[in-house]
This record gives sequence, structure tokens and C-alpha cells, in this order.
Amino acid sequence: MRSILLLAVSAMTLAAQSRIIVIGAHPDDCDIGFAGTAAKLAAAGHKVKFLSVTNGDAGHQSMGGGMLAQRRRAEAMESGRRLGIAYEVLDNHDGELLPSLDVRMQLIRKIREWQADVVVSPRPNDYHPDHRYTGVLVQDAAYMVIVPNVASDTPPLKKNPVFLYLQDRFQRPNPFRPDIAISIDDVLDKKIDSLDAQESQFYEWLPWTDGTLDQVPKDKVERKIWLRKRFERRTPTPAVREALLKWYGPEKGAQVKLAEAFEICEYGKQPTEAEIRALLPVVGK
Repeated sequence: MRSILLLAVSAMTLAAQSRIIVIGAHPDDCDIGFAGTAAKLAAAGHKVKFLSVTNGDAGHQSMGGGMLAQRRRAEAMESGRRLGIAYEVLDNHDGELLPSLDVRMQLIRKIREWQADVVVSPRPNDYHPDHRYTGVLVQDAAYMVIVPNVASDTPPLKKNPVFLYLQDRFQRPNPFRPDIAISIDDVLDKKIDSLDAQESQFYEWLPWTDGTLDQVPKDKVERKIWLRKRFERRTPTPAVREALLKWYGPEKGAQVKLAEAFEICEYGKQPTEAEIRALLPVVGK
């Protein structure tokens, strides 16, 4: 009798597991927008994968090509290890991504292989062409993941996933709409750990691009504190605050200091509030 009960509990646990794949253009993109939520989901027993569509071989001021791609792949793997999630980097060139049929097929297969319940990506309006085209590619894959005769070497999904957009600041042609907001106050250390693993980006390339490279501390402990302070400035926008009030209630929602927010893409499954709470059971907690 006891063994039957244990099997039943195990089956219920497996049935309640969500499978989320986050698709970014470069090996640090998923971390920026989803690392806190990923840490919470992974800790709760759900399956999360970060997928970079390019290998990041152009994202540095003094190195590039195969050497940089190898370095960034290693950084991504370390970030995934720290978060407790899967991480994969595809071998498409950074800065040369196009919404081609070949890359669309790559993403259809990866979404299917992961058996995704939720797919997260950037919106197709962004300053970086790789970001834009990643958004387009995921949109183009959104329906095709259930079509058996497309990429027929990989079994299609039985139901269309929920597709979400990562938060951005761009206003045209339409601003980001925060349909879902998740507090990351309790996992900020985990998020900073994941970003800290991507040394080539957060301590070298990105500071170089915004003219703050001379401000990055040399000491590893000090520079991590410096990085944390930079991300602590990213307080919720008024629209994200409204979403937090909805999902957490007036009292808790008003107290959240940092959050990750997501917009529901109209091309995938359109979830109810109850379905969102089931698929992303860390929301409101």
C-alpha cells in the first residue's frame, strides 16, 4: 500500500512539473531577463533551459571569433550550473543572425525536444538585430511546433505552449506590456551569481560599450558588489508595479523591490490566470 501511495505522489509531482525554455540571441541575454525566475523555478523542481541562438563570437572589444565563442560558451555553462538549469549555445555567428528557414527549424526542434510548456523570448523590436530576429524566429516557430509535417524528424508537441516576451524599454511601435510580474527579491543573489559567471560581458564588454569600464573593480568580490548595485537600480516601472499588485496583492505587491516581467504573446496558447499560476507556480510567492 505504501509503495502505491509513493508512486501516486511521484506521478503527481511529475505531472505538476513545468518545462520552460528561454531563448535569447546571445549567451547572456536569458540571464538578464529571466535568471531570477529561473532560480525560483529550478529550486521548486521545475525544468528550465536557457538557449542562446548565437555563439556570441562578436561581443567583445578585444577578442572575437572562435576563442571568444569558446569562452562565452564556458561562461554560459557556468551560469547554468549556478542556477541549476540546462544551458545550450547554438553555433550561429553573433551579429549575423537572420530569420532564415534553417534557424527557424533549429528552434522548432529545440522547443520540441524540451517538451516546452512555456517559451520565453525577446520581442521583435529592439536595438540589436540579433535580438529582433530572435523574436521573429520564435514567433515564426510558435504555431509550427505542433505541425507534424514541419521538421518531421522531431516529434511535434501535442499542444501549443504559452509564449512570453522578456521585458524591454522600447516604445515603438508599441511598448512592452507586463502581463506577468515575478518578484526576485529573494533570489537576487542567485541572479547576480549567474551574471557574475559571464565575466566577458558584465565586467568587460558591456562596461566598455557604455563607457564605464574604468569603474569596474579589479577585485572579484568588489566587482560582484559593483554589479549587484547596478542591477538594484532596475526598480519596477509603474506598469510593472501594477502587475505586481495584481499578482501579489496590494500589500506584498507594493513591497517588491525588484521584479522580472513578461508579456503574453498572442501567437501561442492564451492562458487564464489560473493556468499562468500553474505553469509558473512561483508567481505571487
